[in-house]
Amino acid sequence: MTNKLKITFLFGIFILLFGADAMNAQLKKGDLVDGISAVIGDEIVLESDVTEQMNYAKQQGASNIDKCEFLENFLNNKLLVYEAKKDTLIENRSAAIKEQANAKYQQLLSQFPDEKTMLTAYKFRNGFEMKNAIEKIDADQYYGQAKYQRVTDKADVTPNEVTDFYNTFKTQLPEIKDEVSLSQIMMFPKLTEAHKDELINKLKKIKQDIQGGETFESQARIYSEDPGSASNGGLMKNISKGQMVKPFEAAALNLQEGEISDPVESEFGYHIIQLVKKSGKMYDARHILLMATPTDEEIKTAKAKLDSIRGLIQSGKMTFKDATFRFSDDKRTKFNAGVIPGADGSSKIERETLPGTISYELAGLNKGDITTAFDDEDERKRKVVKIIKMEDVIPAHKITLETDYDRIKQMALNKKKNEMVEKYVNSKLPTTFISIDSRYDTCSFKGSWKKDSVKK
Repeated sequence: MTNKLKITFLFGIFILLFGADAMNAQLKKGDLVDGISAVIGDEIVLESDVTEQMNYAKQQGASNIDKCEFLENFLNNKLLVYEAKKDTLIENRSAAIKEQANAKYQQLLSQFPDEKTMLTAYKFRNGFEMKNAIEKIDADQYYGQAKYQRVTDKADVTPNEVTDFYNTFKTQLPEIKDEVSLSQIMMFPKLTEAHKDELINKLKKIKQDIQGGETFESQARIYSEDPGSASNGGLMKNISKGQMVKPFEAAALNLQEGEISDPVESEFGYHIIQLVKKSGKMYDARHILLMATPTDEEIKTAKAKLDSIRGLIQSGKMTFKDATFRFSDDKRTKFNAGVIPGADGSSKIERETLPGTISYELAGLNKGDITTAFDDEDERKRKVVKIIKMEDVIPAHKITLETDYDRIKQMALNKKKNEMVEKYVNSKLPTTFISIDSRYDTCSFKGSWKKDSVKK
């Protein structure tokens, strides 16, 4: 399998060293500037792209790093991007991607004390250059994936093909490590009315102080618990409509420029919001957030409620699935019987990848057992309480058709998709302008890429 074409989207790594001249160069056929590894149609692969991806792969523990293979992955991806932009059945999202890049830039900026510090951290010379880089990454990802899906849309495998795939590659297939299948009910501890009033009254007092002469910026730096914007005076620029949670956006867009809202409740806590500027579908706003962090007593109350739900499930008065639908606050699993997805999208999770808190709670449990309620944090570091059911325990084993049919089927399908893309790419090579820098002259590519290598 290692000799088969691997179509992998490599645009997830953000820290790329794009030069402004390279980003904006008006390339002519046959022209290569320093730092460009290849040109495919009017798409370019930068030497820094390849280097950064190789470094990232090394950091992730990859061995036998082959620079030629990394470049060919980029060549395949770029050809898909080039063809996607000509495909009238693929939506042109250039304007939306540009707008999204501006929003991402502002999100990143909110995590730094100032723009200069951010640009230095990400190794860009100016904001224009960094926004271009973000836009380029997002565009490549969107168009490349869209074309990949178009080419492989009708891909399918029969049971016989799955069996043939397994018989051909079973000696190369990895051993399955210890796995578990888990379902959960997760709840946010409810704040008492007294606690809510305390937060609301504090925000009302801050608003009065601002109206009495304090600046919104200074009060945000002192009181706001939003780690992304507090150091920047609560400012968030170029927010696109639909980007923020609904209560925040509804309150912000109902304000006049300069006006400050009354306290607003959202899933993050309580805010006061000042609309700074509104233009078309974009707006700038400041906010001060007091997070709805539950007290120990509020957490204890939530755990008691979950333990009572656990009792109803164990007594047969309610199924775990029904309880999840009725009580869980986790939007990812609420409508899926509480099943926690694994890294590959299946219900199986390698036991060694479980967070320490969950591993501790599951220790000694067997299939069908349910933990007592325990407190944890969600992906946004908010306090939650959970109960988890051990749906299945799968010991480490050699992969077989009997135990892992769905997994093998997905592998066989991925192989077929890659072959379809390989065939498509090869069909486009004769009619696509391709120029590869001479530093790659010694590479033995799988595809016929070397039509026009240019000497420096």
